[in-house]
Amino acid sequence: MDLTTEYLGLTLANPLVPSASPLSKNTDSVRKLEDAGASAVVMNSLFEEEVRAEDQFMDAYLFNQDIGHLEADSYRPMVDDYQTRIDEYLAQIFSLKQEVDIPVIASLNGITTGGWIEHALELQEAGADALELNVYHVAADMSQSGQDIEQMYLDLLSALREKLRIPMVMKLSPYFSSVANMVTRLEAGGVDGVSLFNRFYQPSIDIETREVSPELHLSSSQESLLAMRWIAILSGRVNITLAATGGIHKSEDVIRLLMAGADVTHMCSALLINGPEYLASVLKEVAEWLEENEYESVRQLKGCTSQRHAVDPVSYERSNYMQVLNSYKA
Repeated sequence: MDLTTEYLGLTLANPLVPSASPLSKNTDSVRKLEDAGASAVVMNSLFEEEVRAEDQFMDAYLFNQDIGHLEADSYRPMVDDYQTRIDEYLAQIFSLKQEVDIPVIASLNGITTGGWIEHALELQEAGADALELNVYHVAADMSQSGQDIEQMYLDLLSALREKLRIPMVMKLSPYFSSVANMVTRLEAGGVDGVSLFNRFYQPSIDIETREVSPELHLSSSQESLLAMRWIAILSGRVNITLAATGGIHKSEDVIRLLMAGADVTHMCSALLINGPEYLASVLKEVAEWLEENEYESVRQLKGCTSQRHAVDPVSYERSNYMQVLNSYKA
């Protein structure tokens, strides 16, 4: 059975790629993912805010202390004695490149164009095989239009494309007015792939303390249907990598998304719940299903029920809404 697939110009052994998660912070757990069959790994995201806050703290601590005695200056901490967040991240990339044979995809979440470019170049030089642009922007500014938001993504891509050699995949929000149009504009701007979709974690309110509090809810298989729809619409209409992320828990989820046209499927919550070894059972079930249904390869399956090849193409659009409502029985 030929399970190979293409991802950002890389030929992978299969379409199962663990997404950014705490598992990629540890070299041992990445080794376990590779042993279980992971064909590549996306590292946990590096956040520009963390790096900037740490830089400001270190600057105040190391360089701007008024000790009060000239003789005491020699007791100041040495810069080289401290490893910063960016140092740790770059060291992790280097370590993974030495320890595993699968591609290592760095993930960057920035807030300024300068920060995106500076850190992206550092990740490239550390040996990352590709870069995931984890653009997590909440449009809370009422003066900012949807067109402004889209242009921000395009300007960021343009700035990075001029500087980077490695492939780039942009992790998108599902909240664009026209997802398909946005993807085609990113393709024209030089992106190598898109990952659909970024999970926008929603804050909660503690009704006792009246404080806004973070809440983490792991995904469910139901969430993968959002990516499935848009990948099915885009498949065969764009020439970039289509990666599915969010809600991929079982072999059935993987197979559905491959049918829709996904090149790779990212797993996170399922691996956090069941451990890295769980990936091996999912991969085995996918291979068995392909054999039982007389497919010779993942390439043969990929996109077979995309909108271009579906028996009822409009079922991916408005008609699905009516069909779902009419199918419910009280």
